[in-house]
Amino acid sequence: MSDTAKNTTVSVKILEKEYQVACPDDQVDALSASARYLDRQMSEIRDTGKVFGLDRIAVMAALNIANEFLANKGQVAEVSEFVDDRVASLTERISAALAEQKQLNL
Repeated sequence: MSDTAKNTTVSVKILEKEYQVACPDDQVDALSASARYLDRQMSEIRDTGKVFGLDRIAVMAALNIANEFLANKGQVAEVSEFVDDRVASLTERISAALAEQKQLNL
């Protein structure tokens, strides 16, 4: 972050507790969305009645979110590999078509 970037203090509520968090101005919406997501995750865990204590609920939510992140990261890698393969295939077809066209024009 550059020295000229401005920070904003954002109030977020997680499990009915309010937290003040500083973040760059251009990240306020992302921070708010992240806090809402975390609140939903922690609320779901708390509401099961199987996990007690804020610290344990937070750890379980963090594990669930990390698991989702890694699963999504794997899906992105698979899609990226597919796209790379498809682009390579199309590039080969275009190159072959251009070479054929060049031969016809000679």
